[in-house]
Amino acid sequence: MDIVLKLREVRRLRGLSQKEAAESSGVGWKTLSTFETGKRIDSMKLSQLLQLLQVYDMTPAEFFGDGVERQLFGEFEQIDPTELQLLTAWRALPEHAREPIAERFLLMMDGATMGSGSRLRAVR
Repeated sequence: MDIVLKLREVRRLRGLSQKEAAESSGVGWKTLSTFETGKRIDSMKLSQLLQLLQVYDMTPAEFFGDGVERQLFGEFEQIDPTELQLLTAWRALPEHAREPIAERFLLMMDGATMGSGSRLRAVR
């Protein structure tokens, strides 16, 4: 699993929005967004990664080991038909079409979470 996906999934598994993770870590919200979309992952500083991992209560060894994957695979066992349909449609998209859609979708999810006053943990 690549670092971009791991960053996004660990945050989601912790039930945090990008804004919450950014505020808690001291990493800028837009900066975190560009890391999670892969736009600027190559410019991430070690200190920024360590700040995020501290918020996610995760060591570098856990992050770079297989801990994230094990948590995700446990989640996949609980996926419902609608989620499976979304995932299948996502994977059918050409690679170049995914990034703008992912960015908008994540913003919509964060907006829905903030507007409702509760977290959509199963989706985010």
